[in-house]
Amino acid sequence: MHNLAERPTAGEVLILPRSSTNPALERHYTVAEIAKLWNISRQTLTKYFADEPGVLKHENTPSRYLRSYCTLRIPESVVIRVHTRLKR
Repeated sequence: MHNLAERPTAGEVLILPRSSTNPALERHYTVAEIAKLWNISRQTLTKYFADEPGVLKHENTPSRYLRSYCTLRIPESVVIRVHTRLKR
């Protein structure tokens, strides 16, 4: 078990208990972390979560020479909601 002040090492996922109902304070996952837990591709997960309410998106501004990128951070409550919906 990790100390809360420690960061997980590469390839390791740290799952914290939900201690608050405030979405800003709950654990936020990357697409790669959820893909590893669910054993499906990152591209599939991106499709599941891209338009989901509550997901944090950071998009850079595309330029003439560089393509745009979008980074997703997915709160634990959204992960649970999507998983429950997909189980049906």
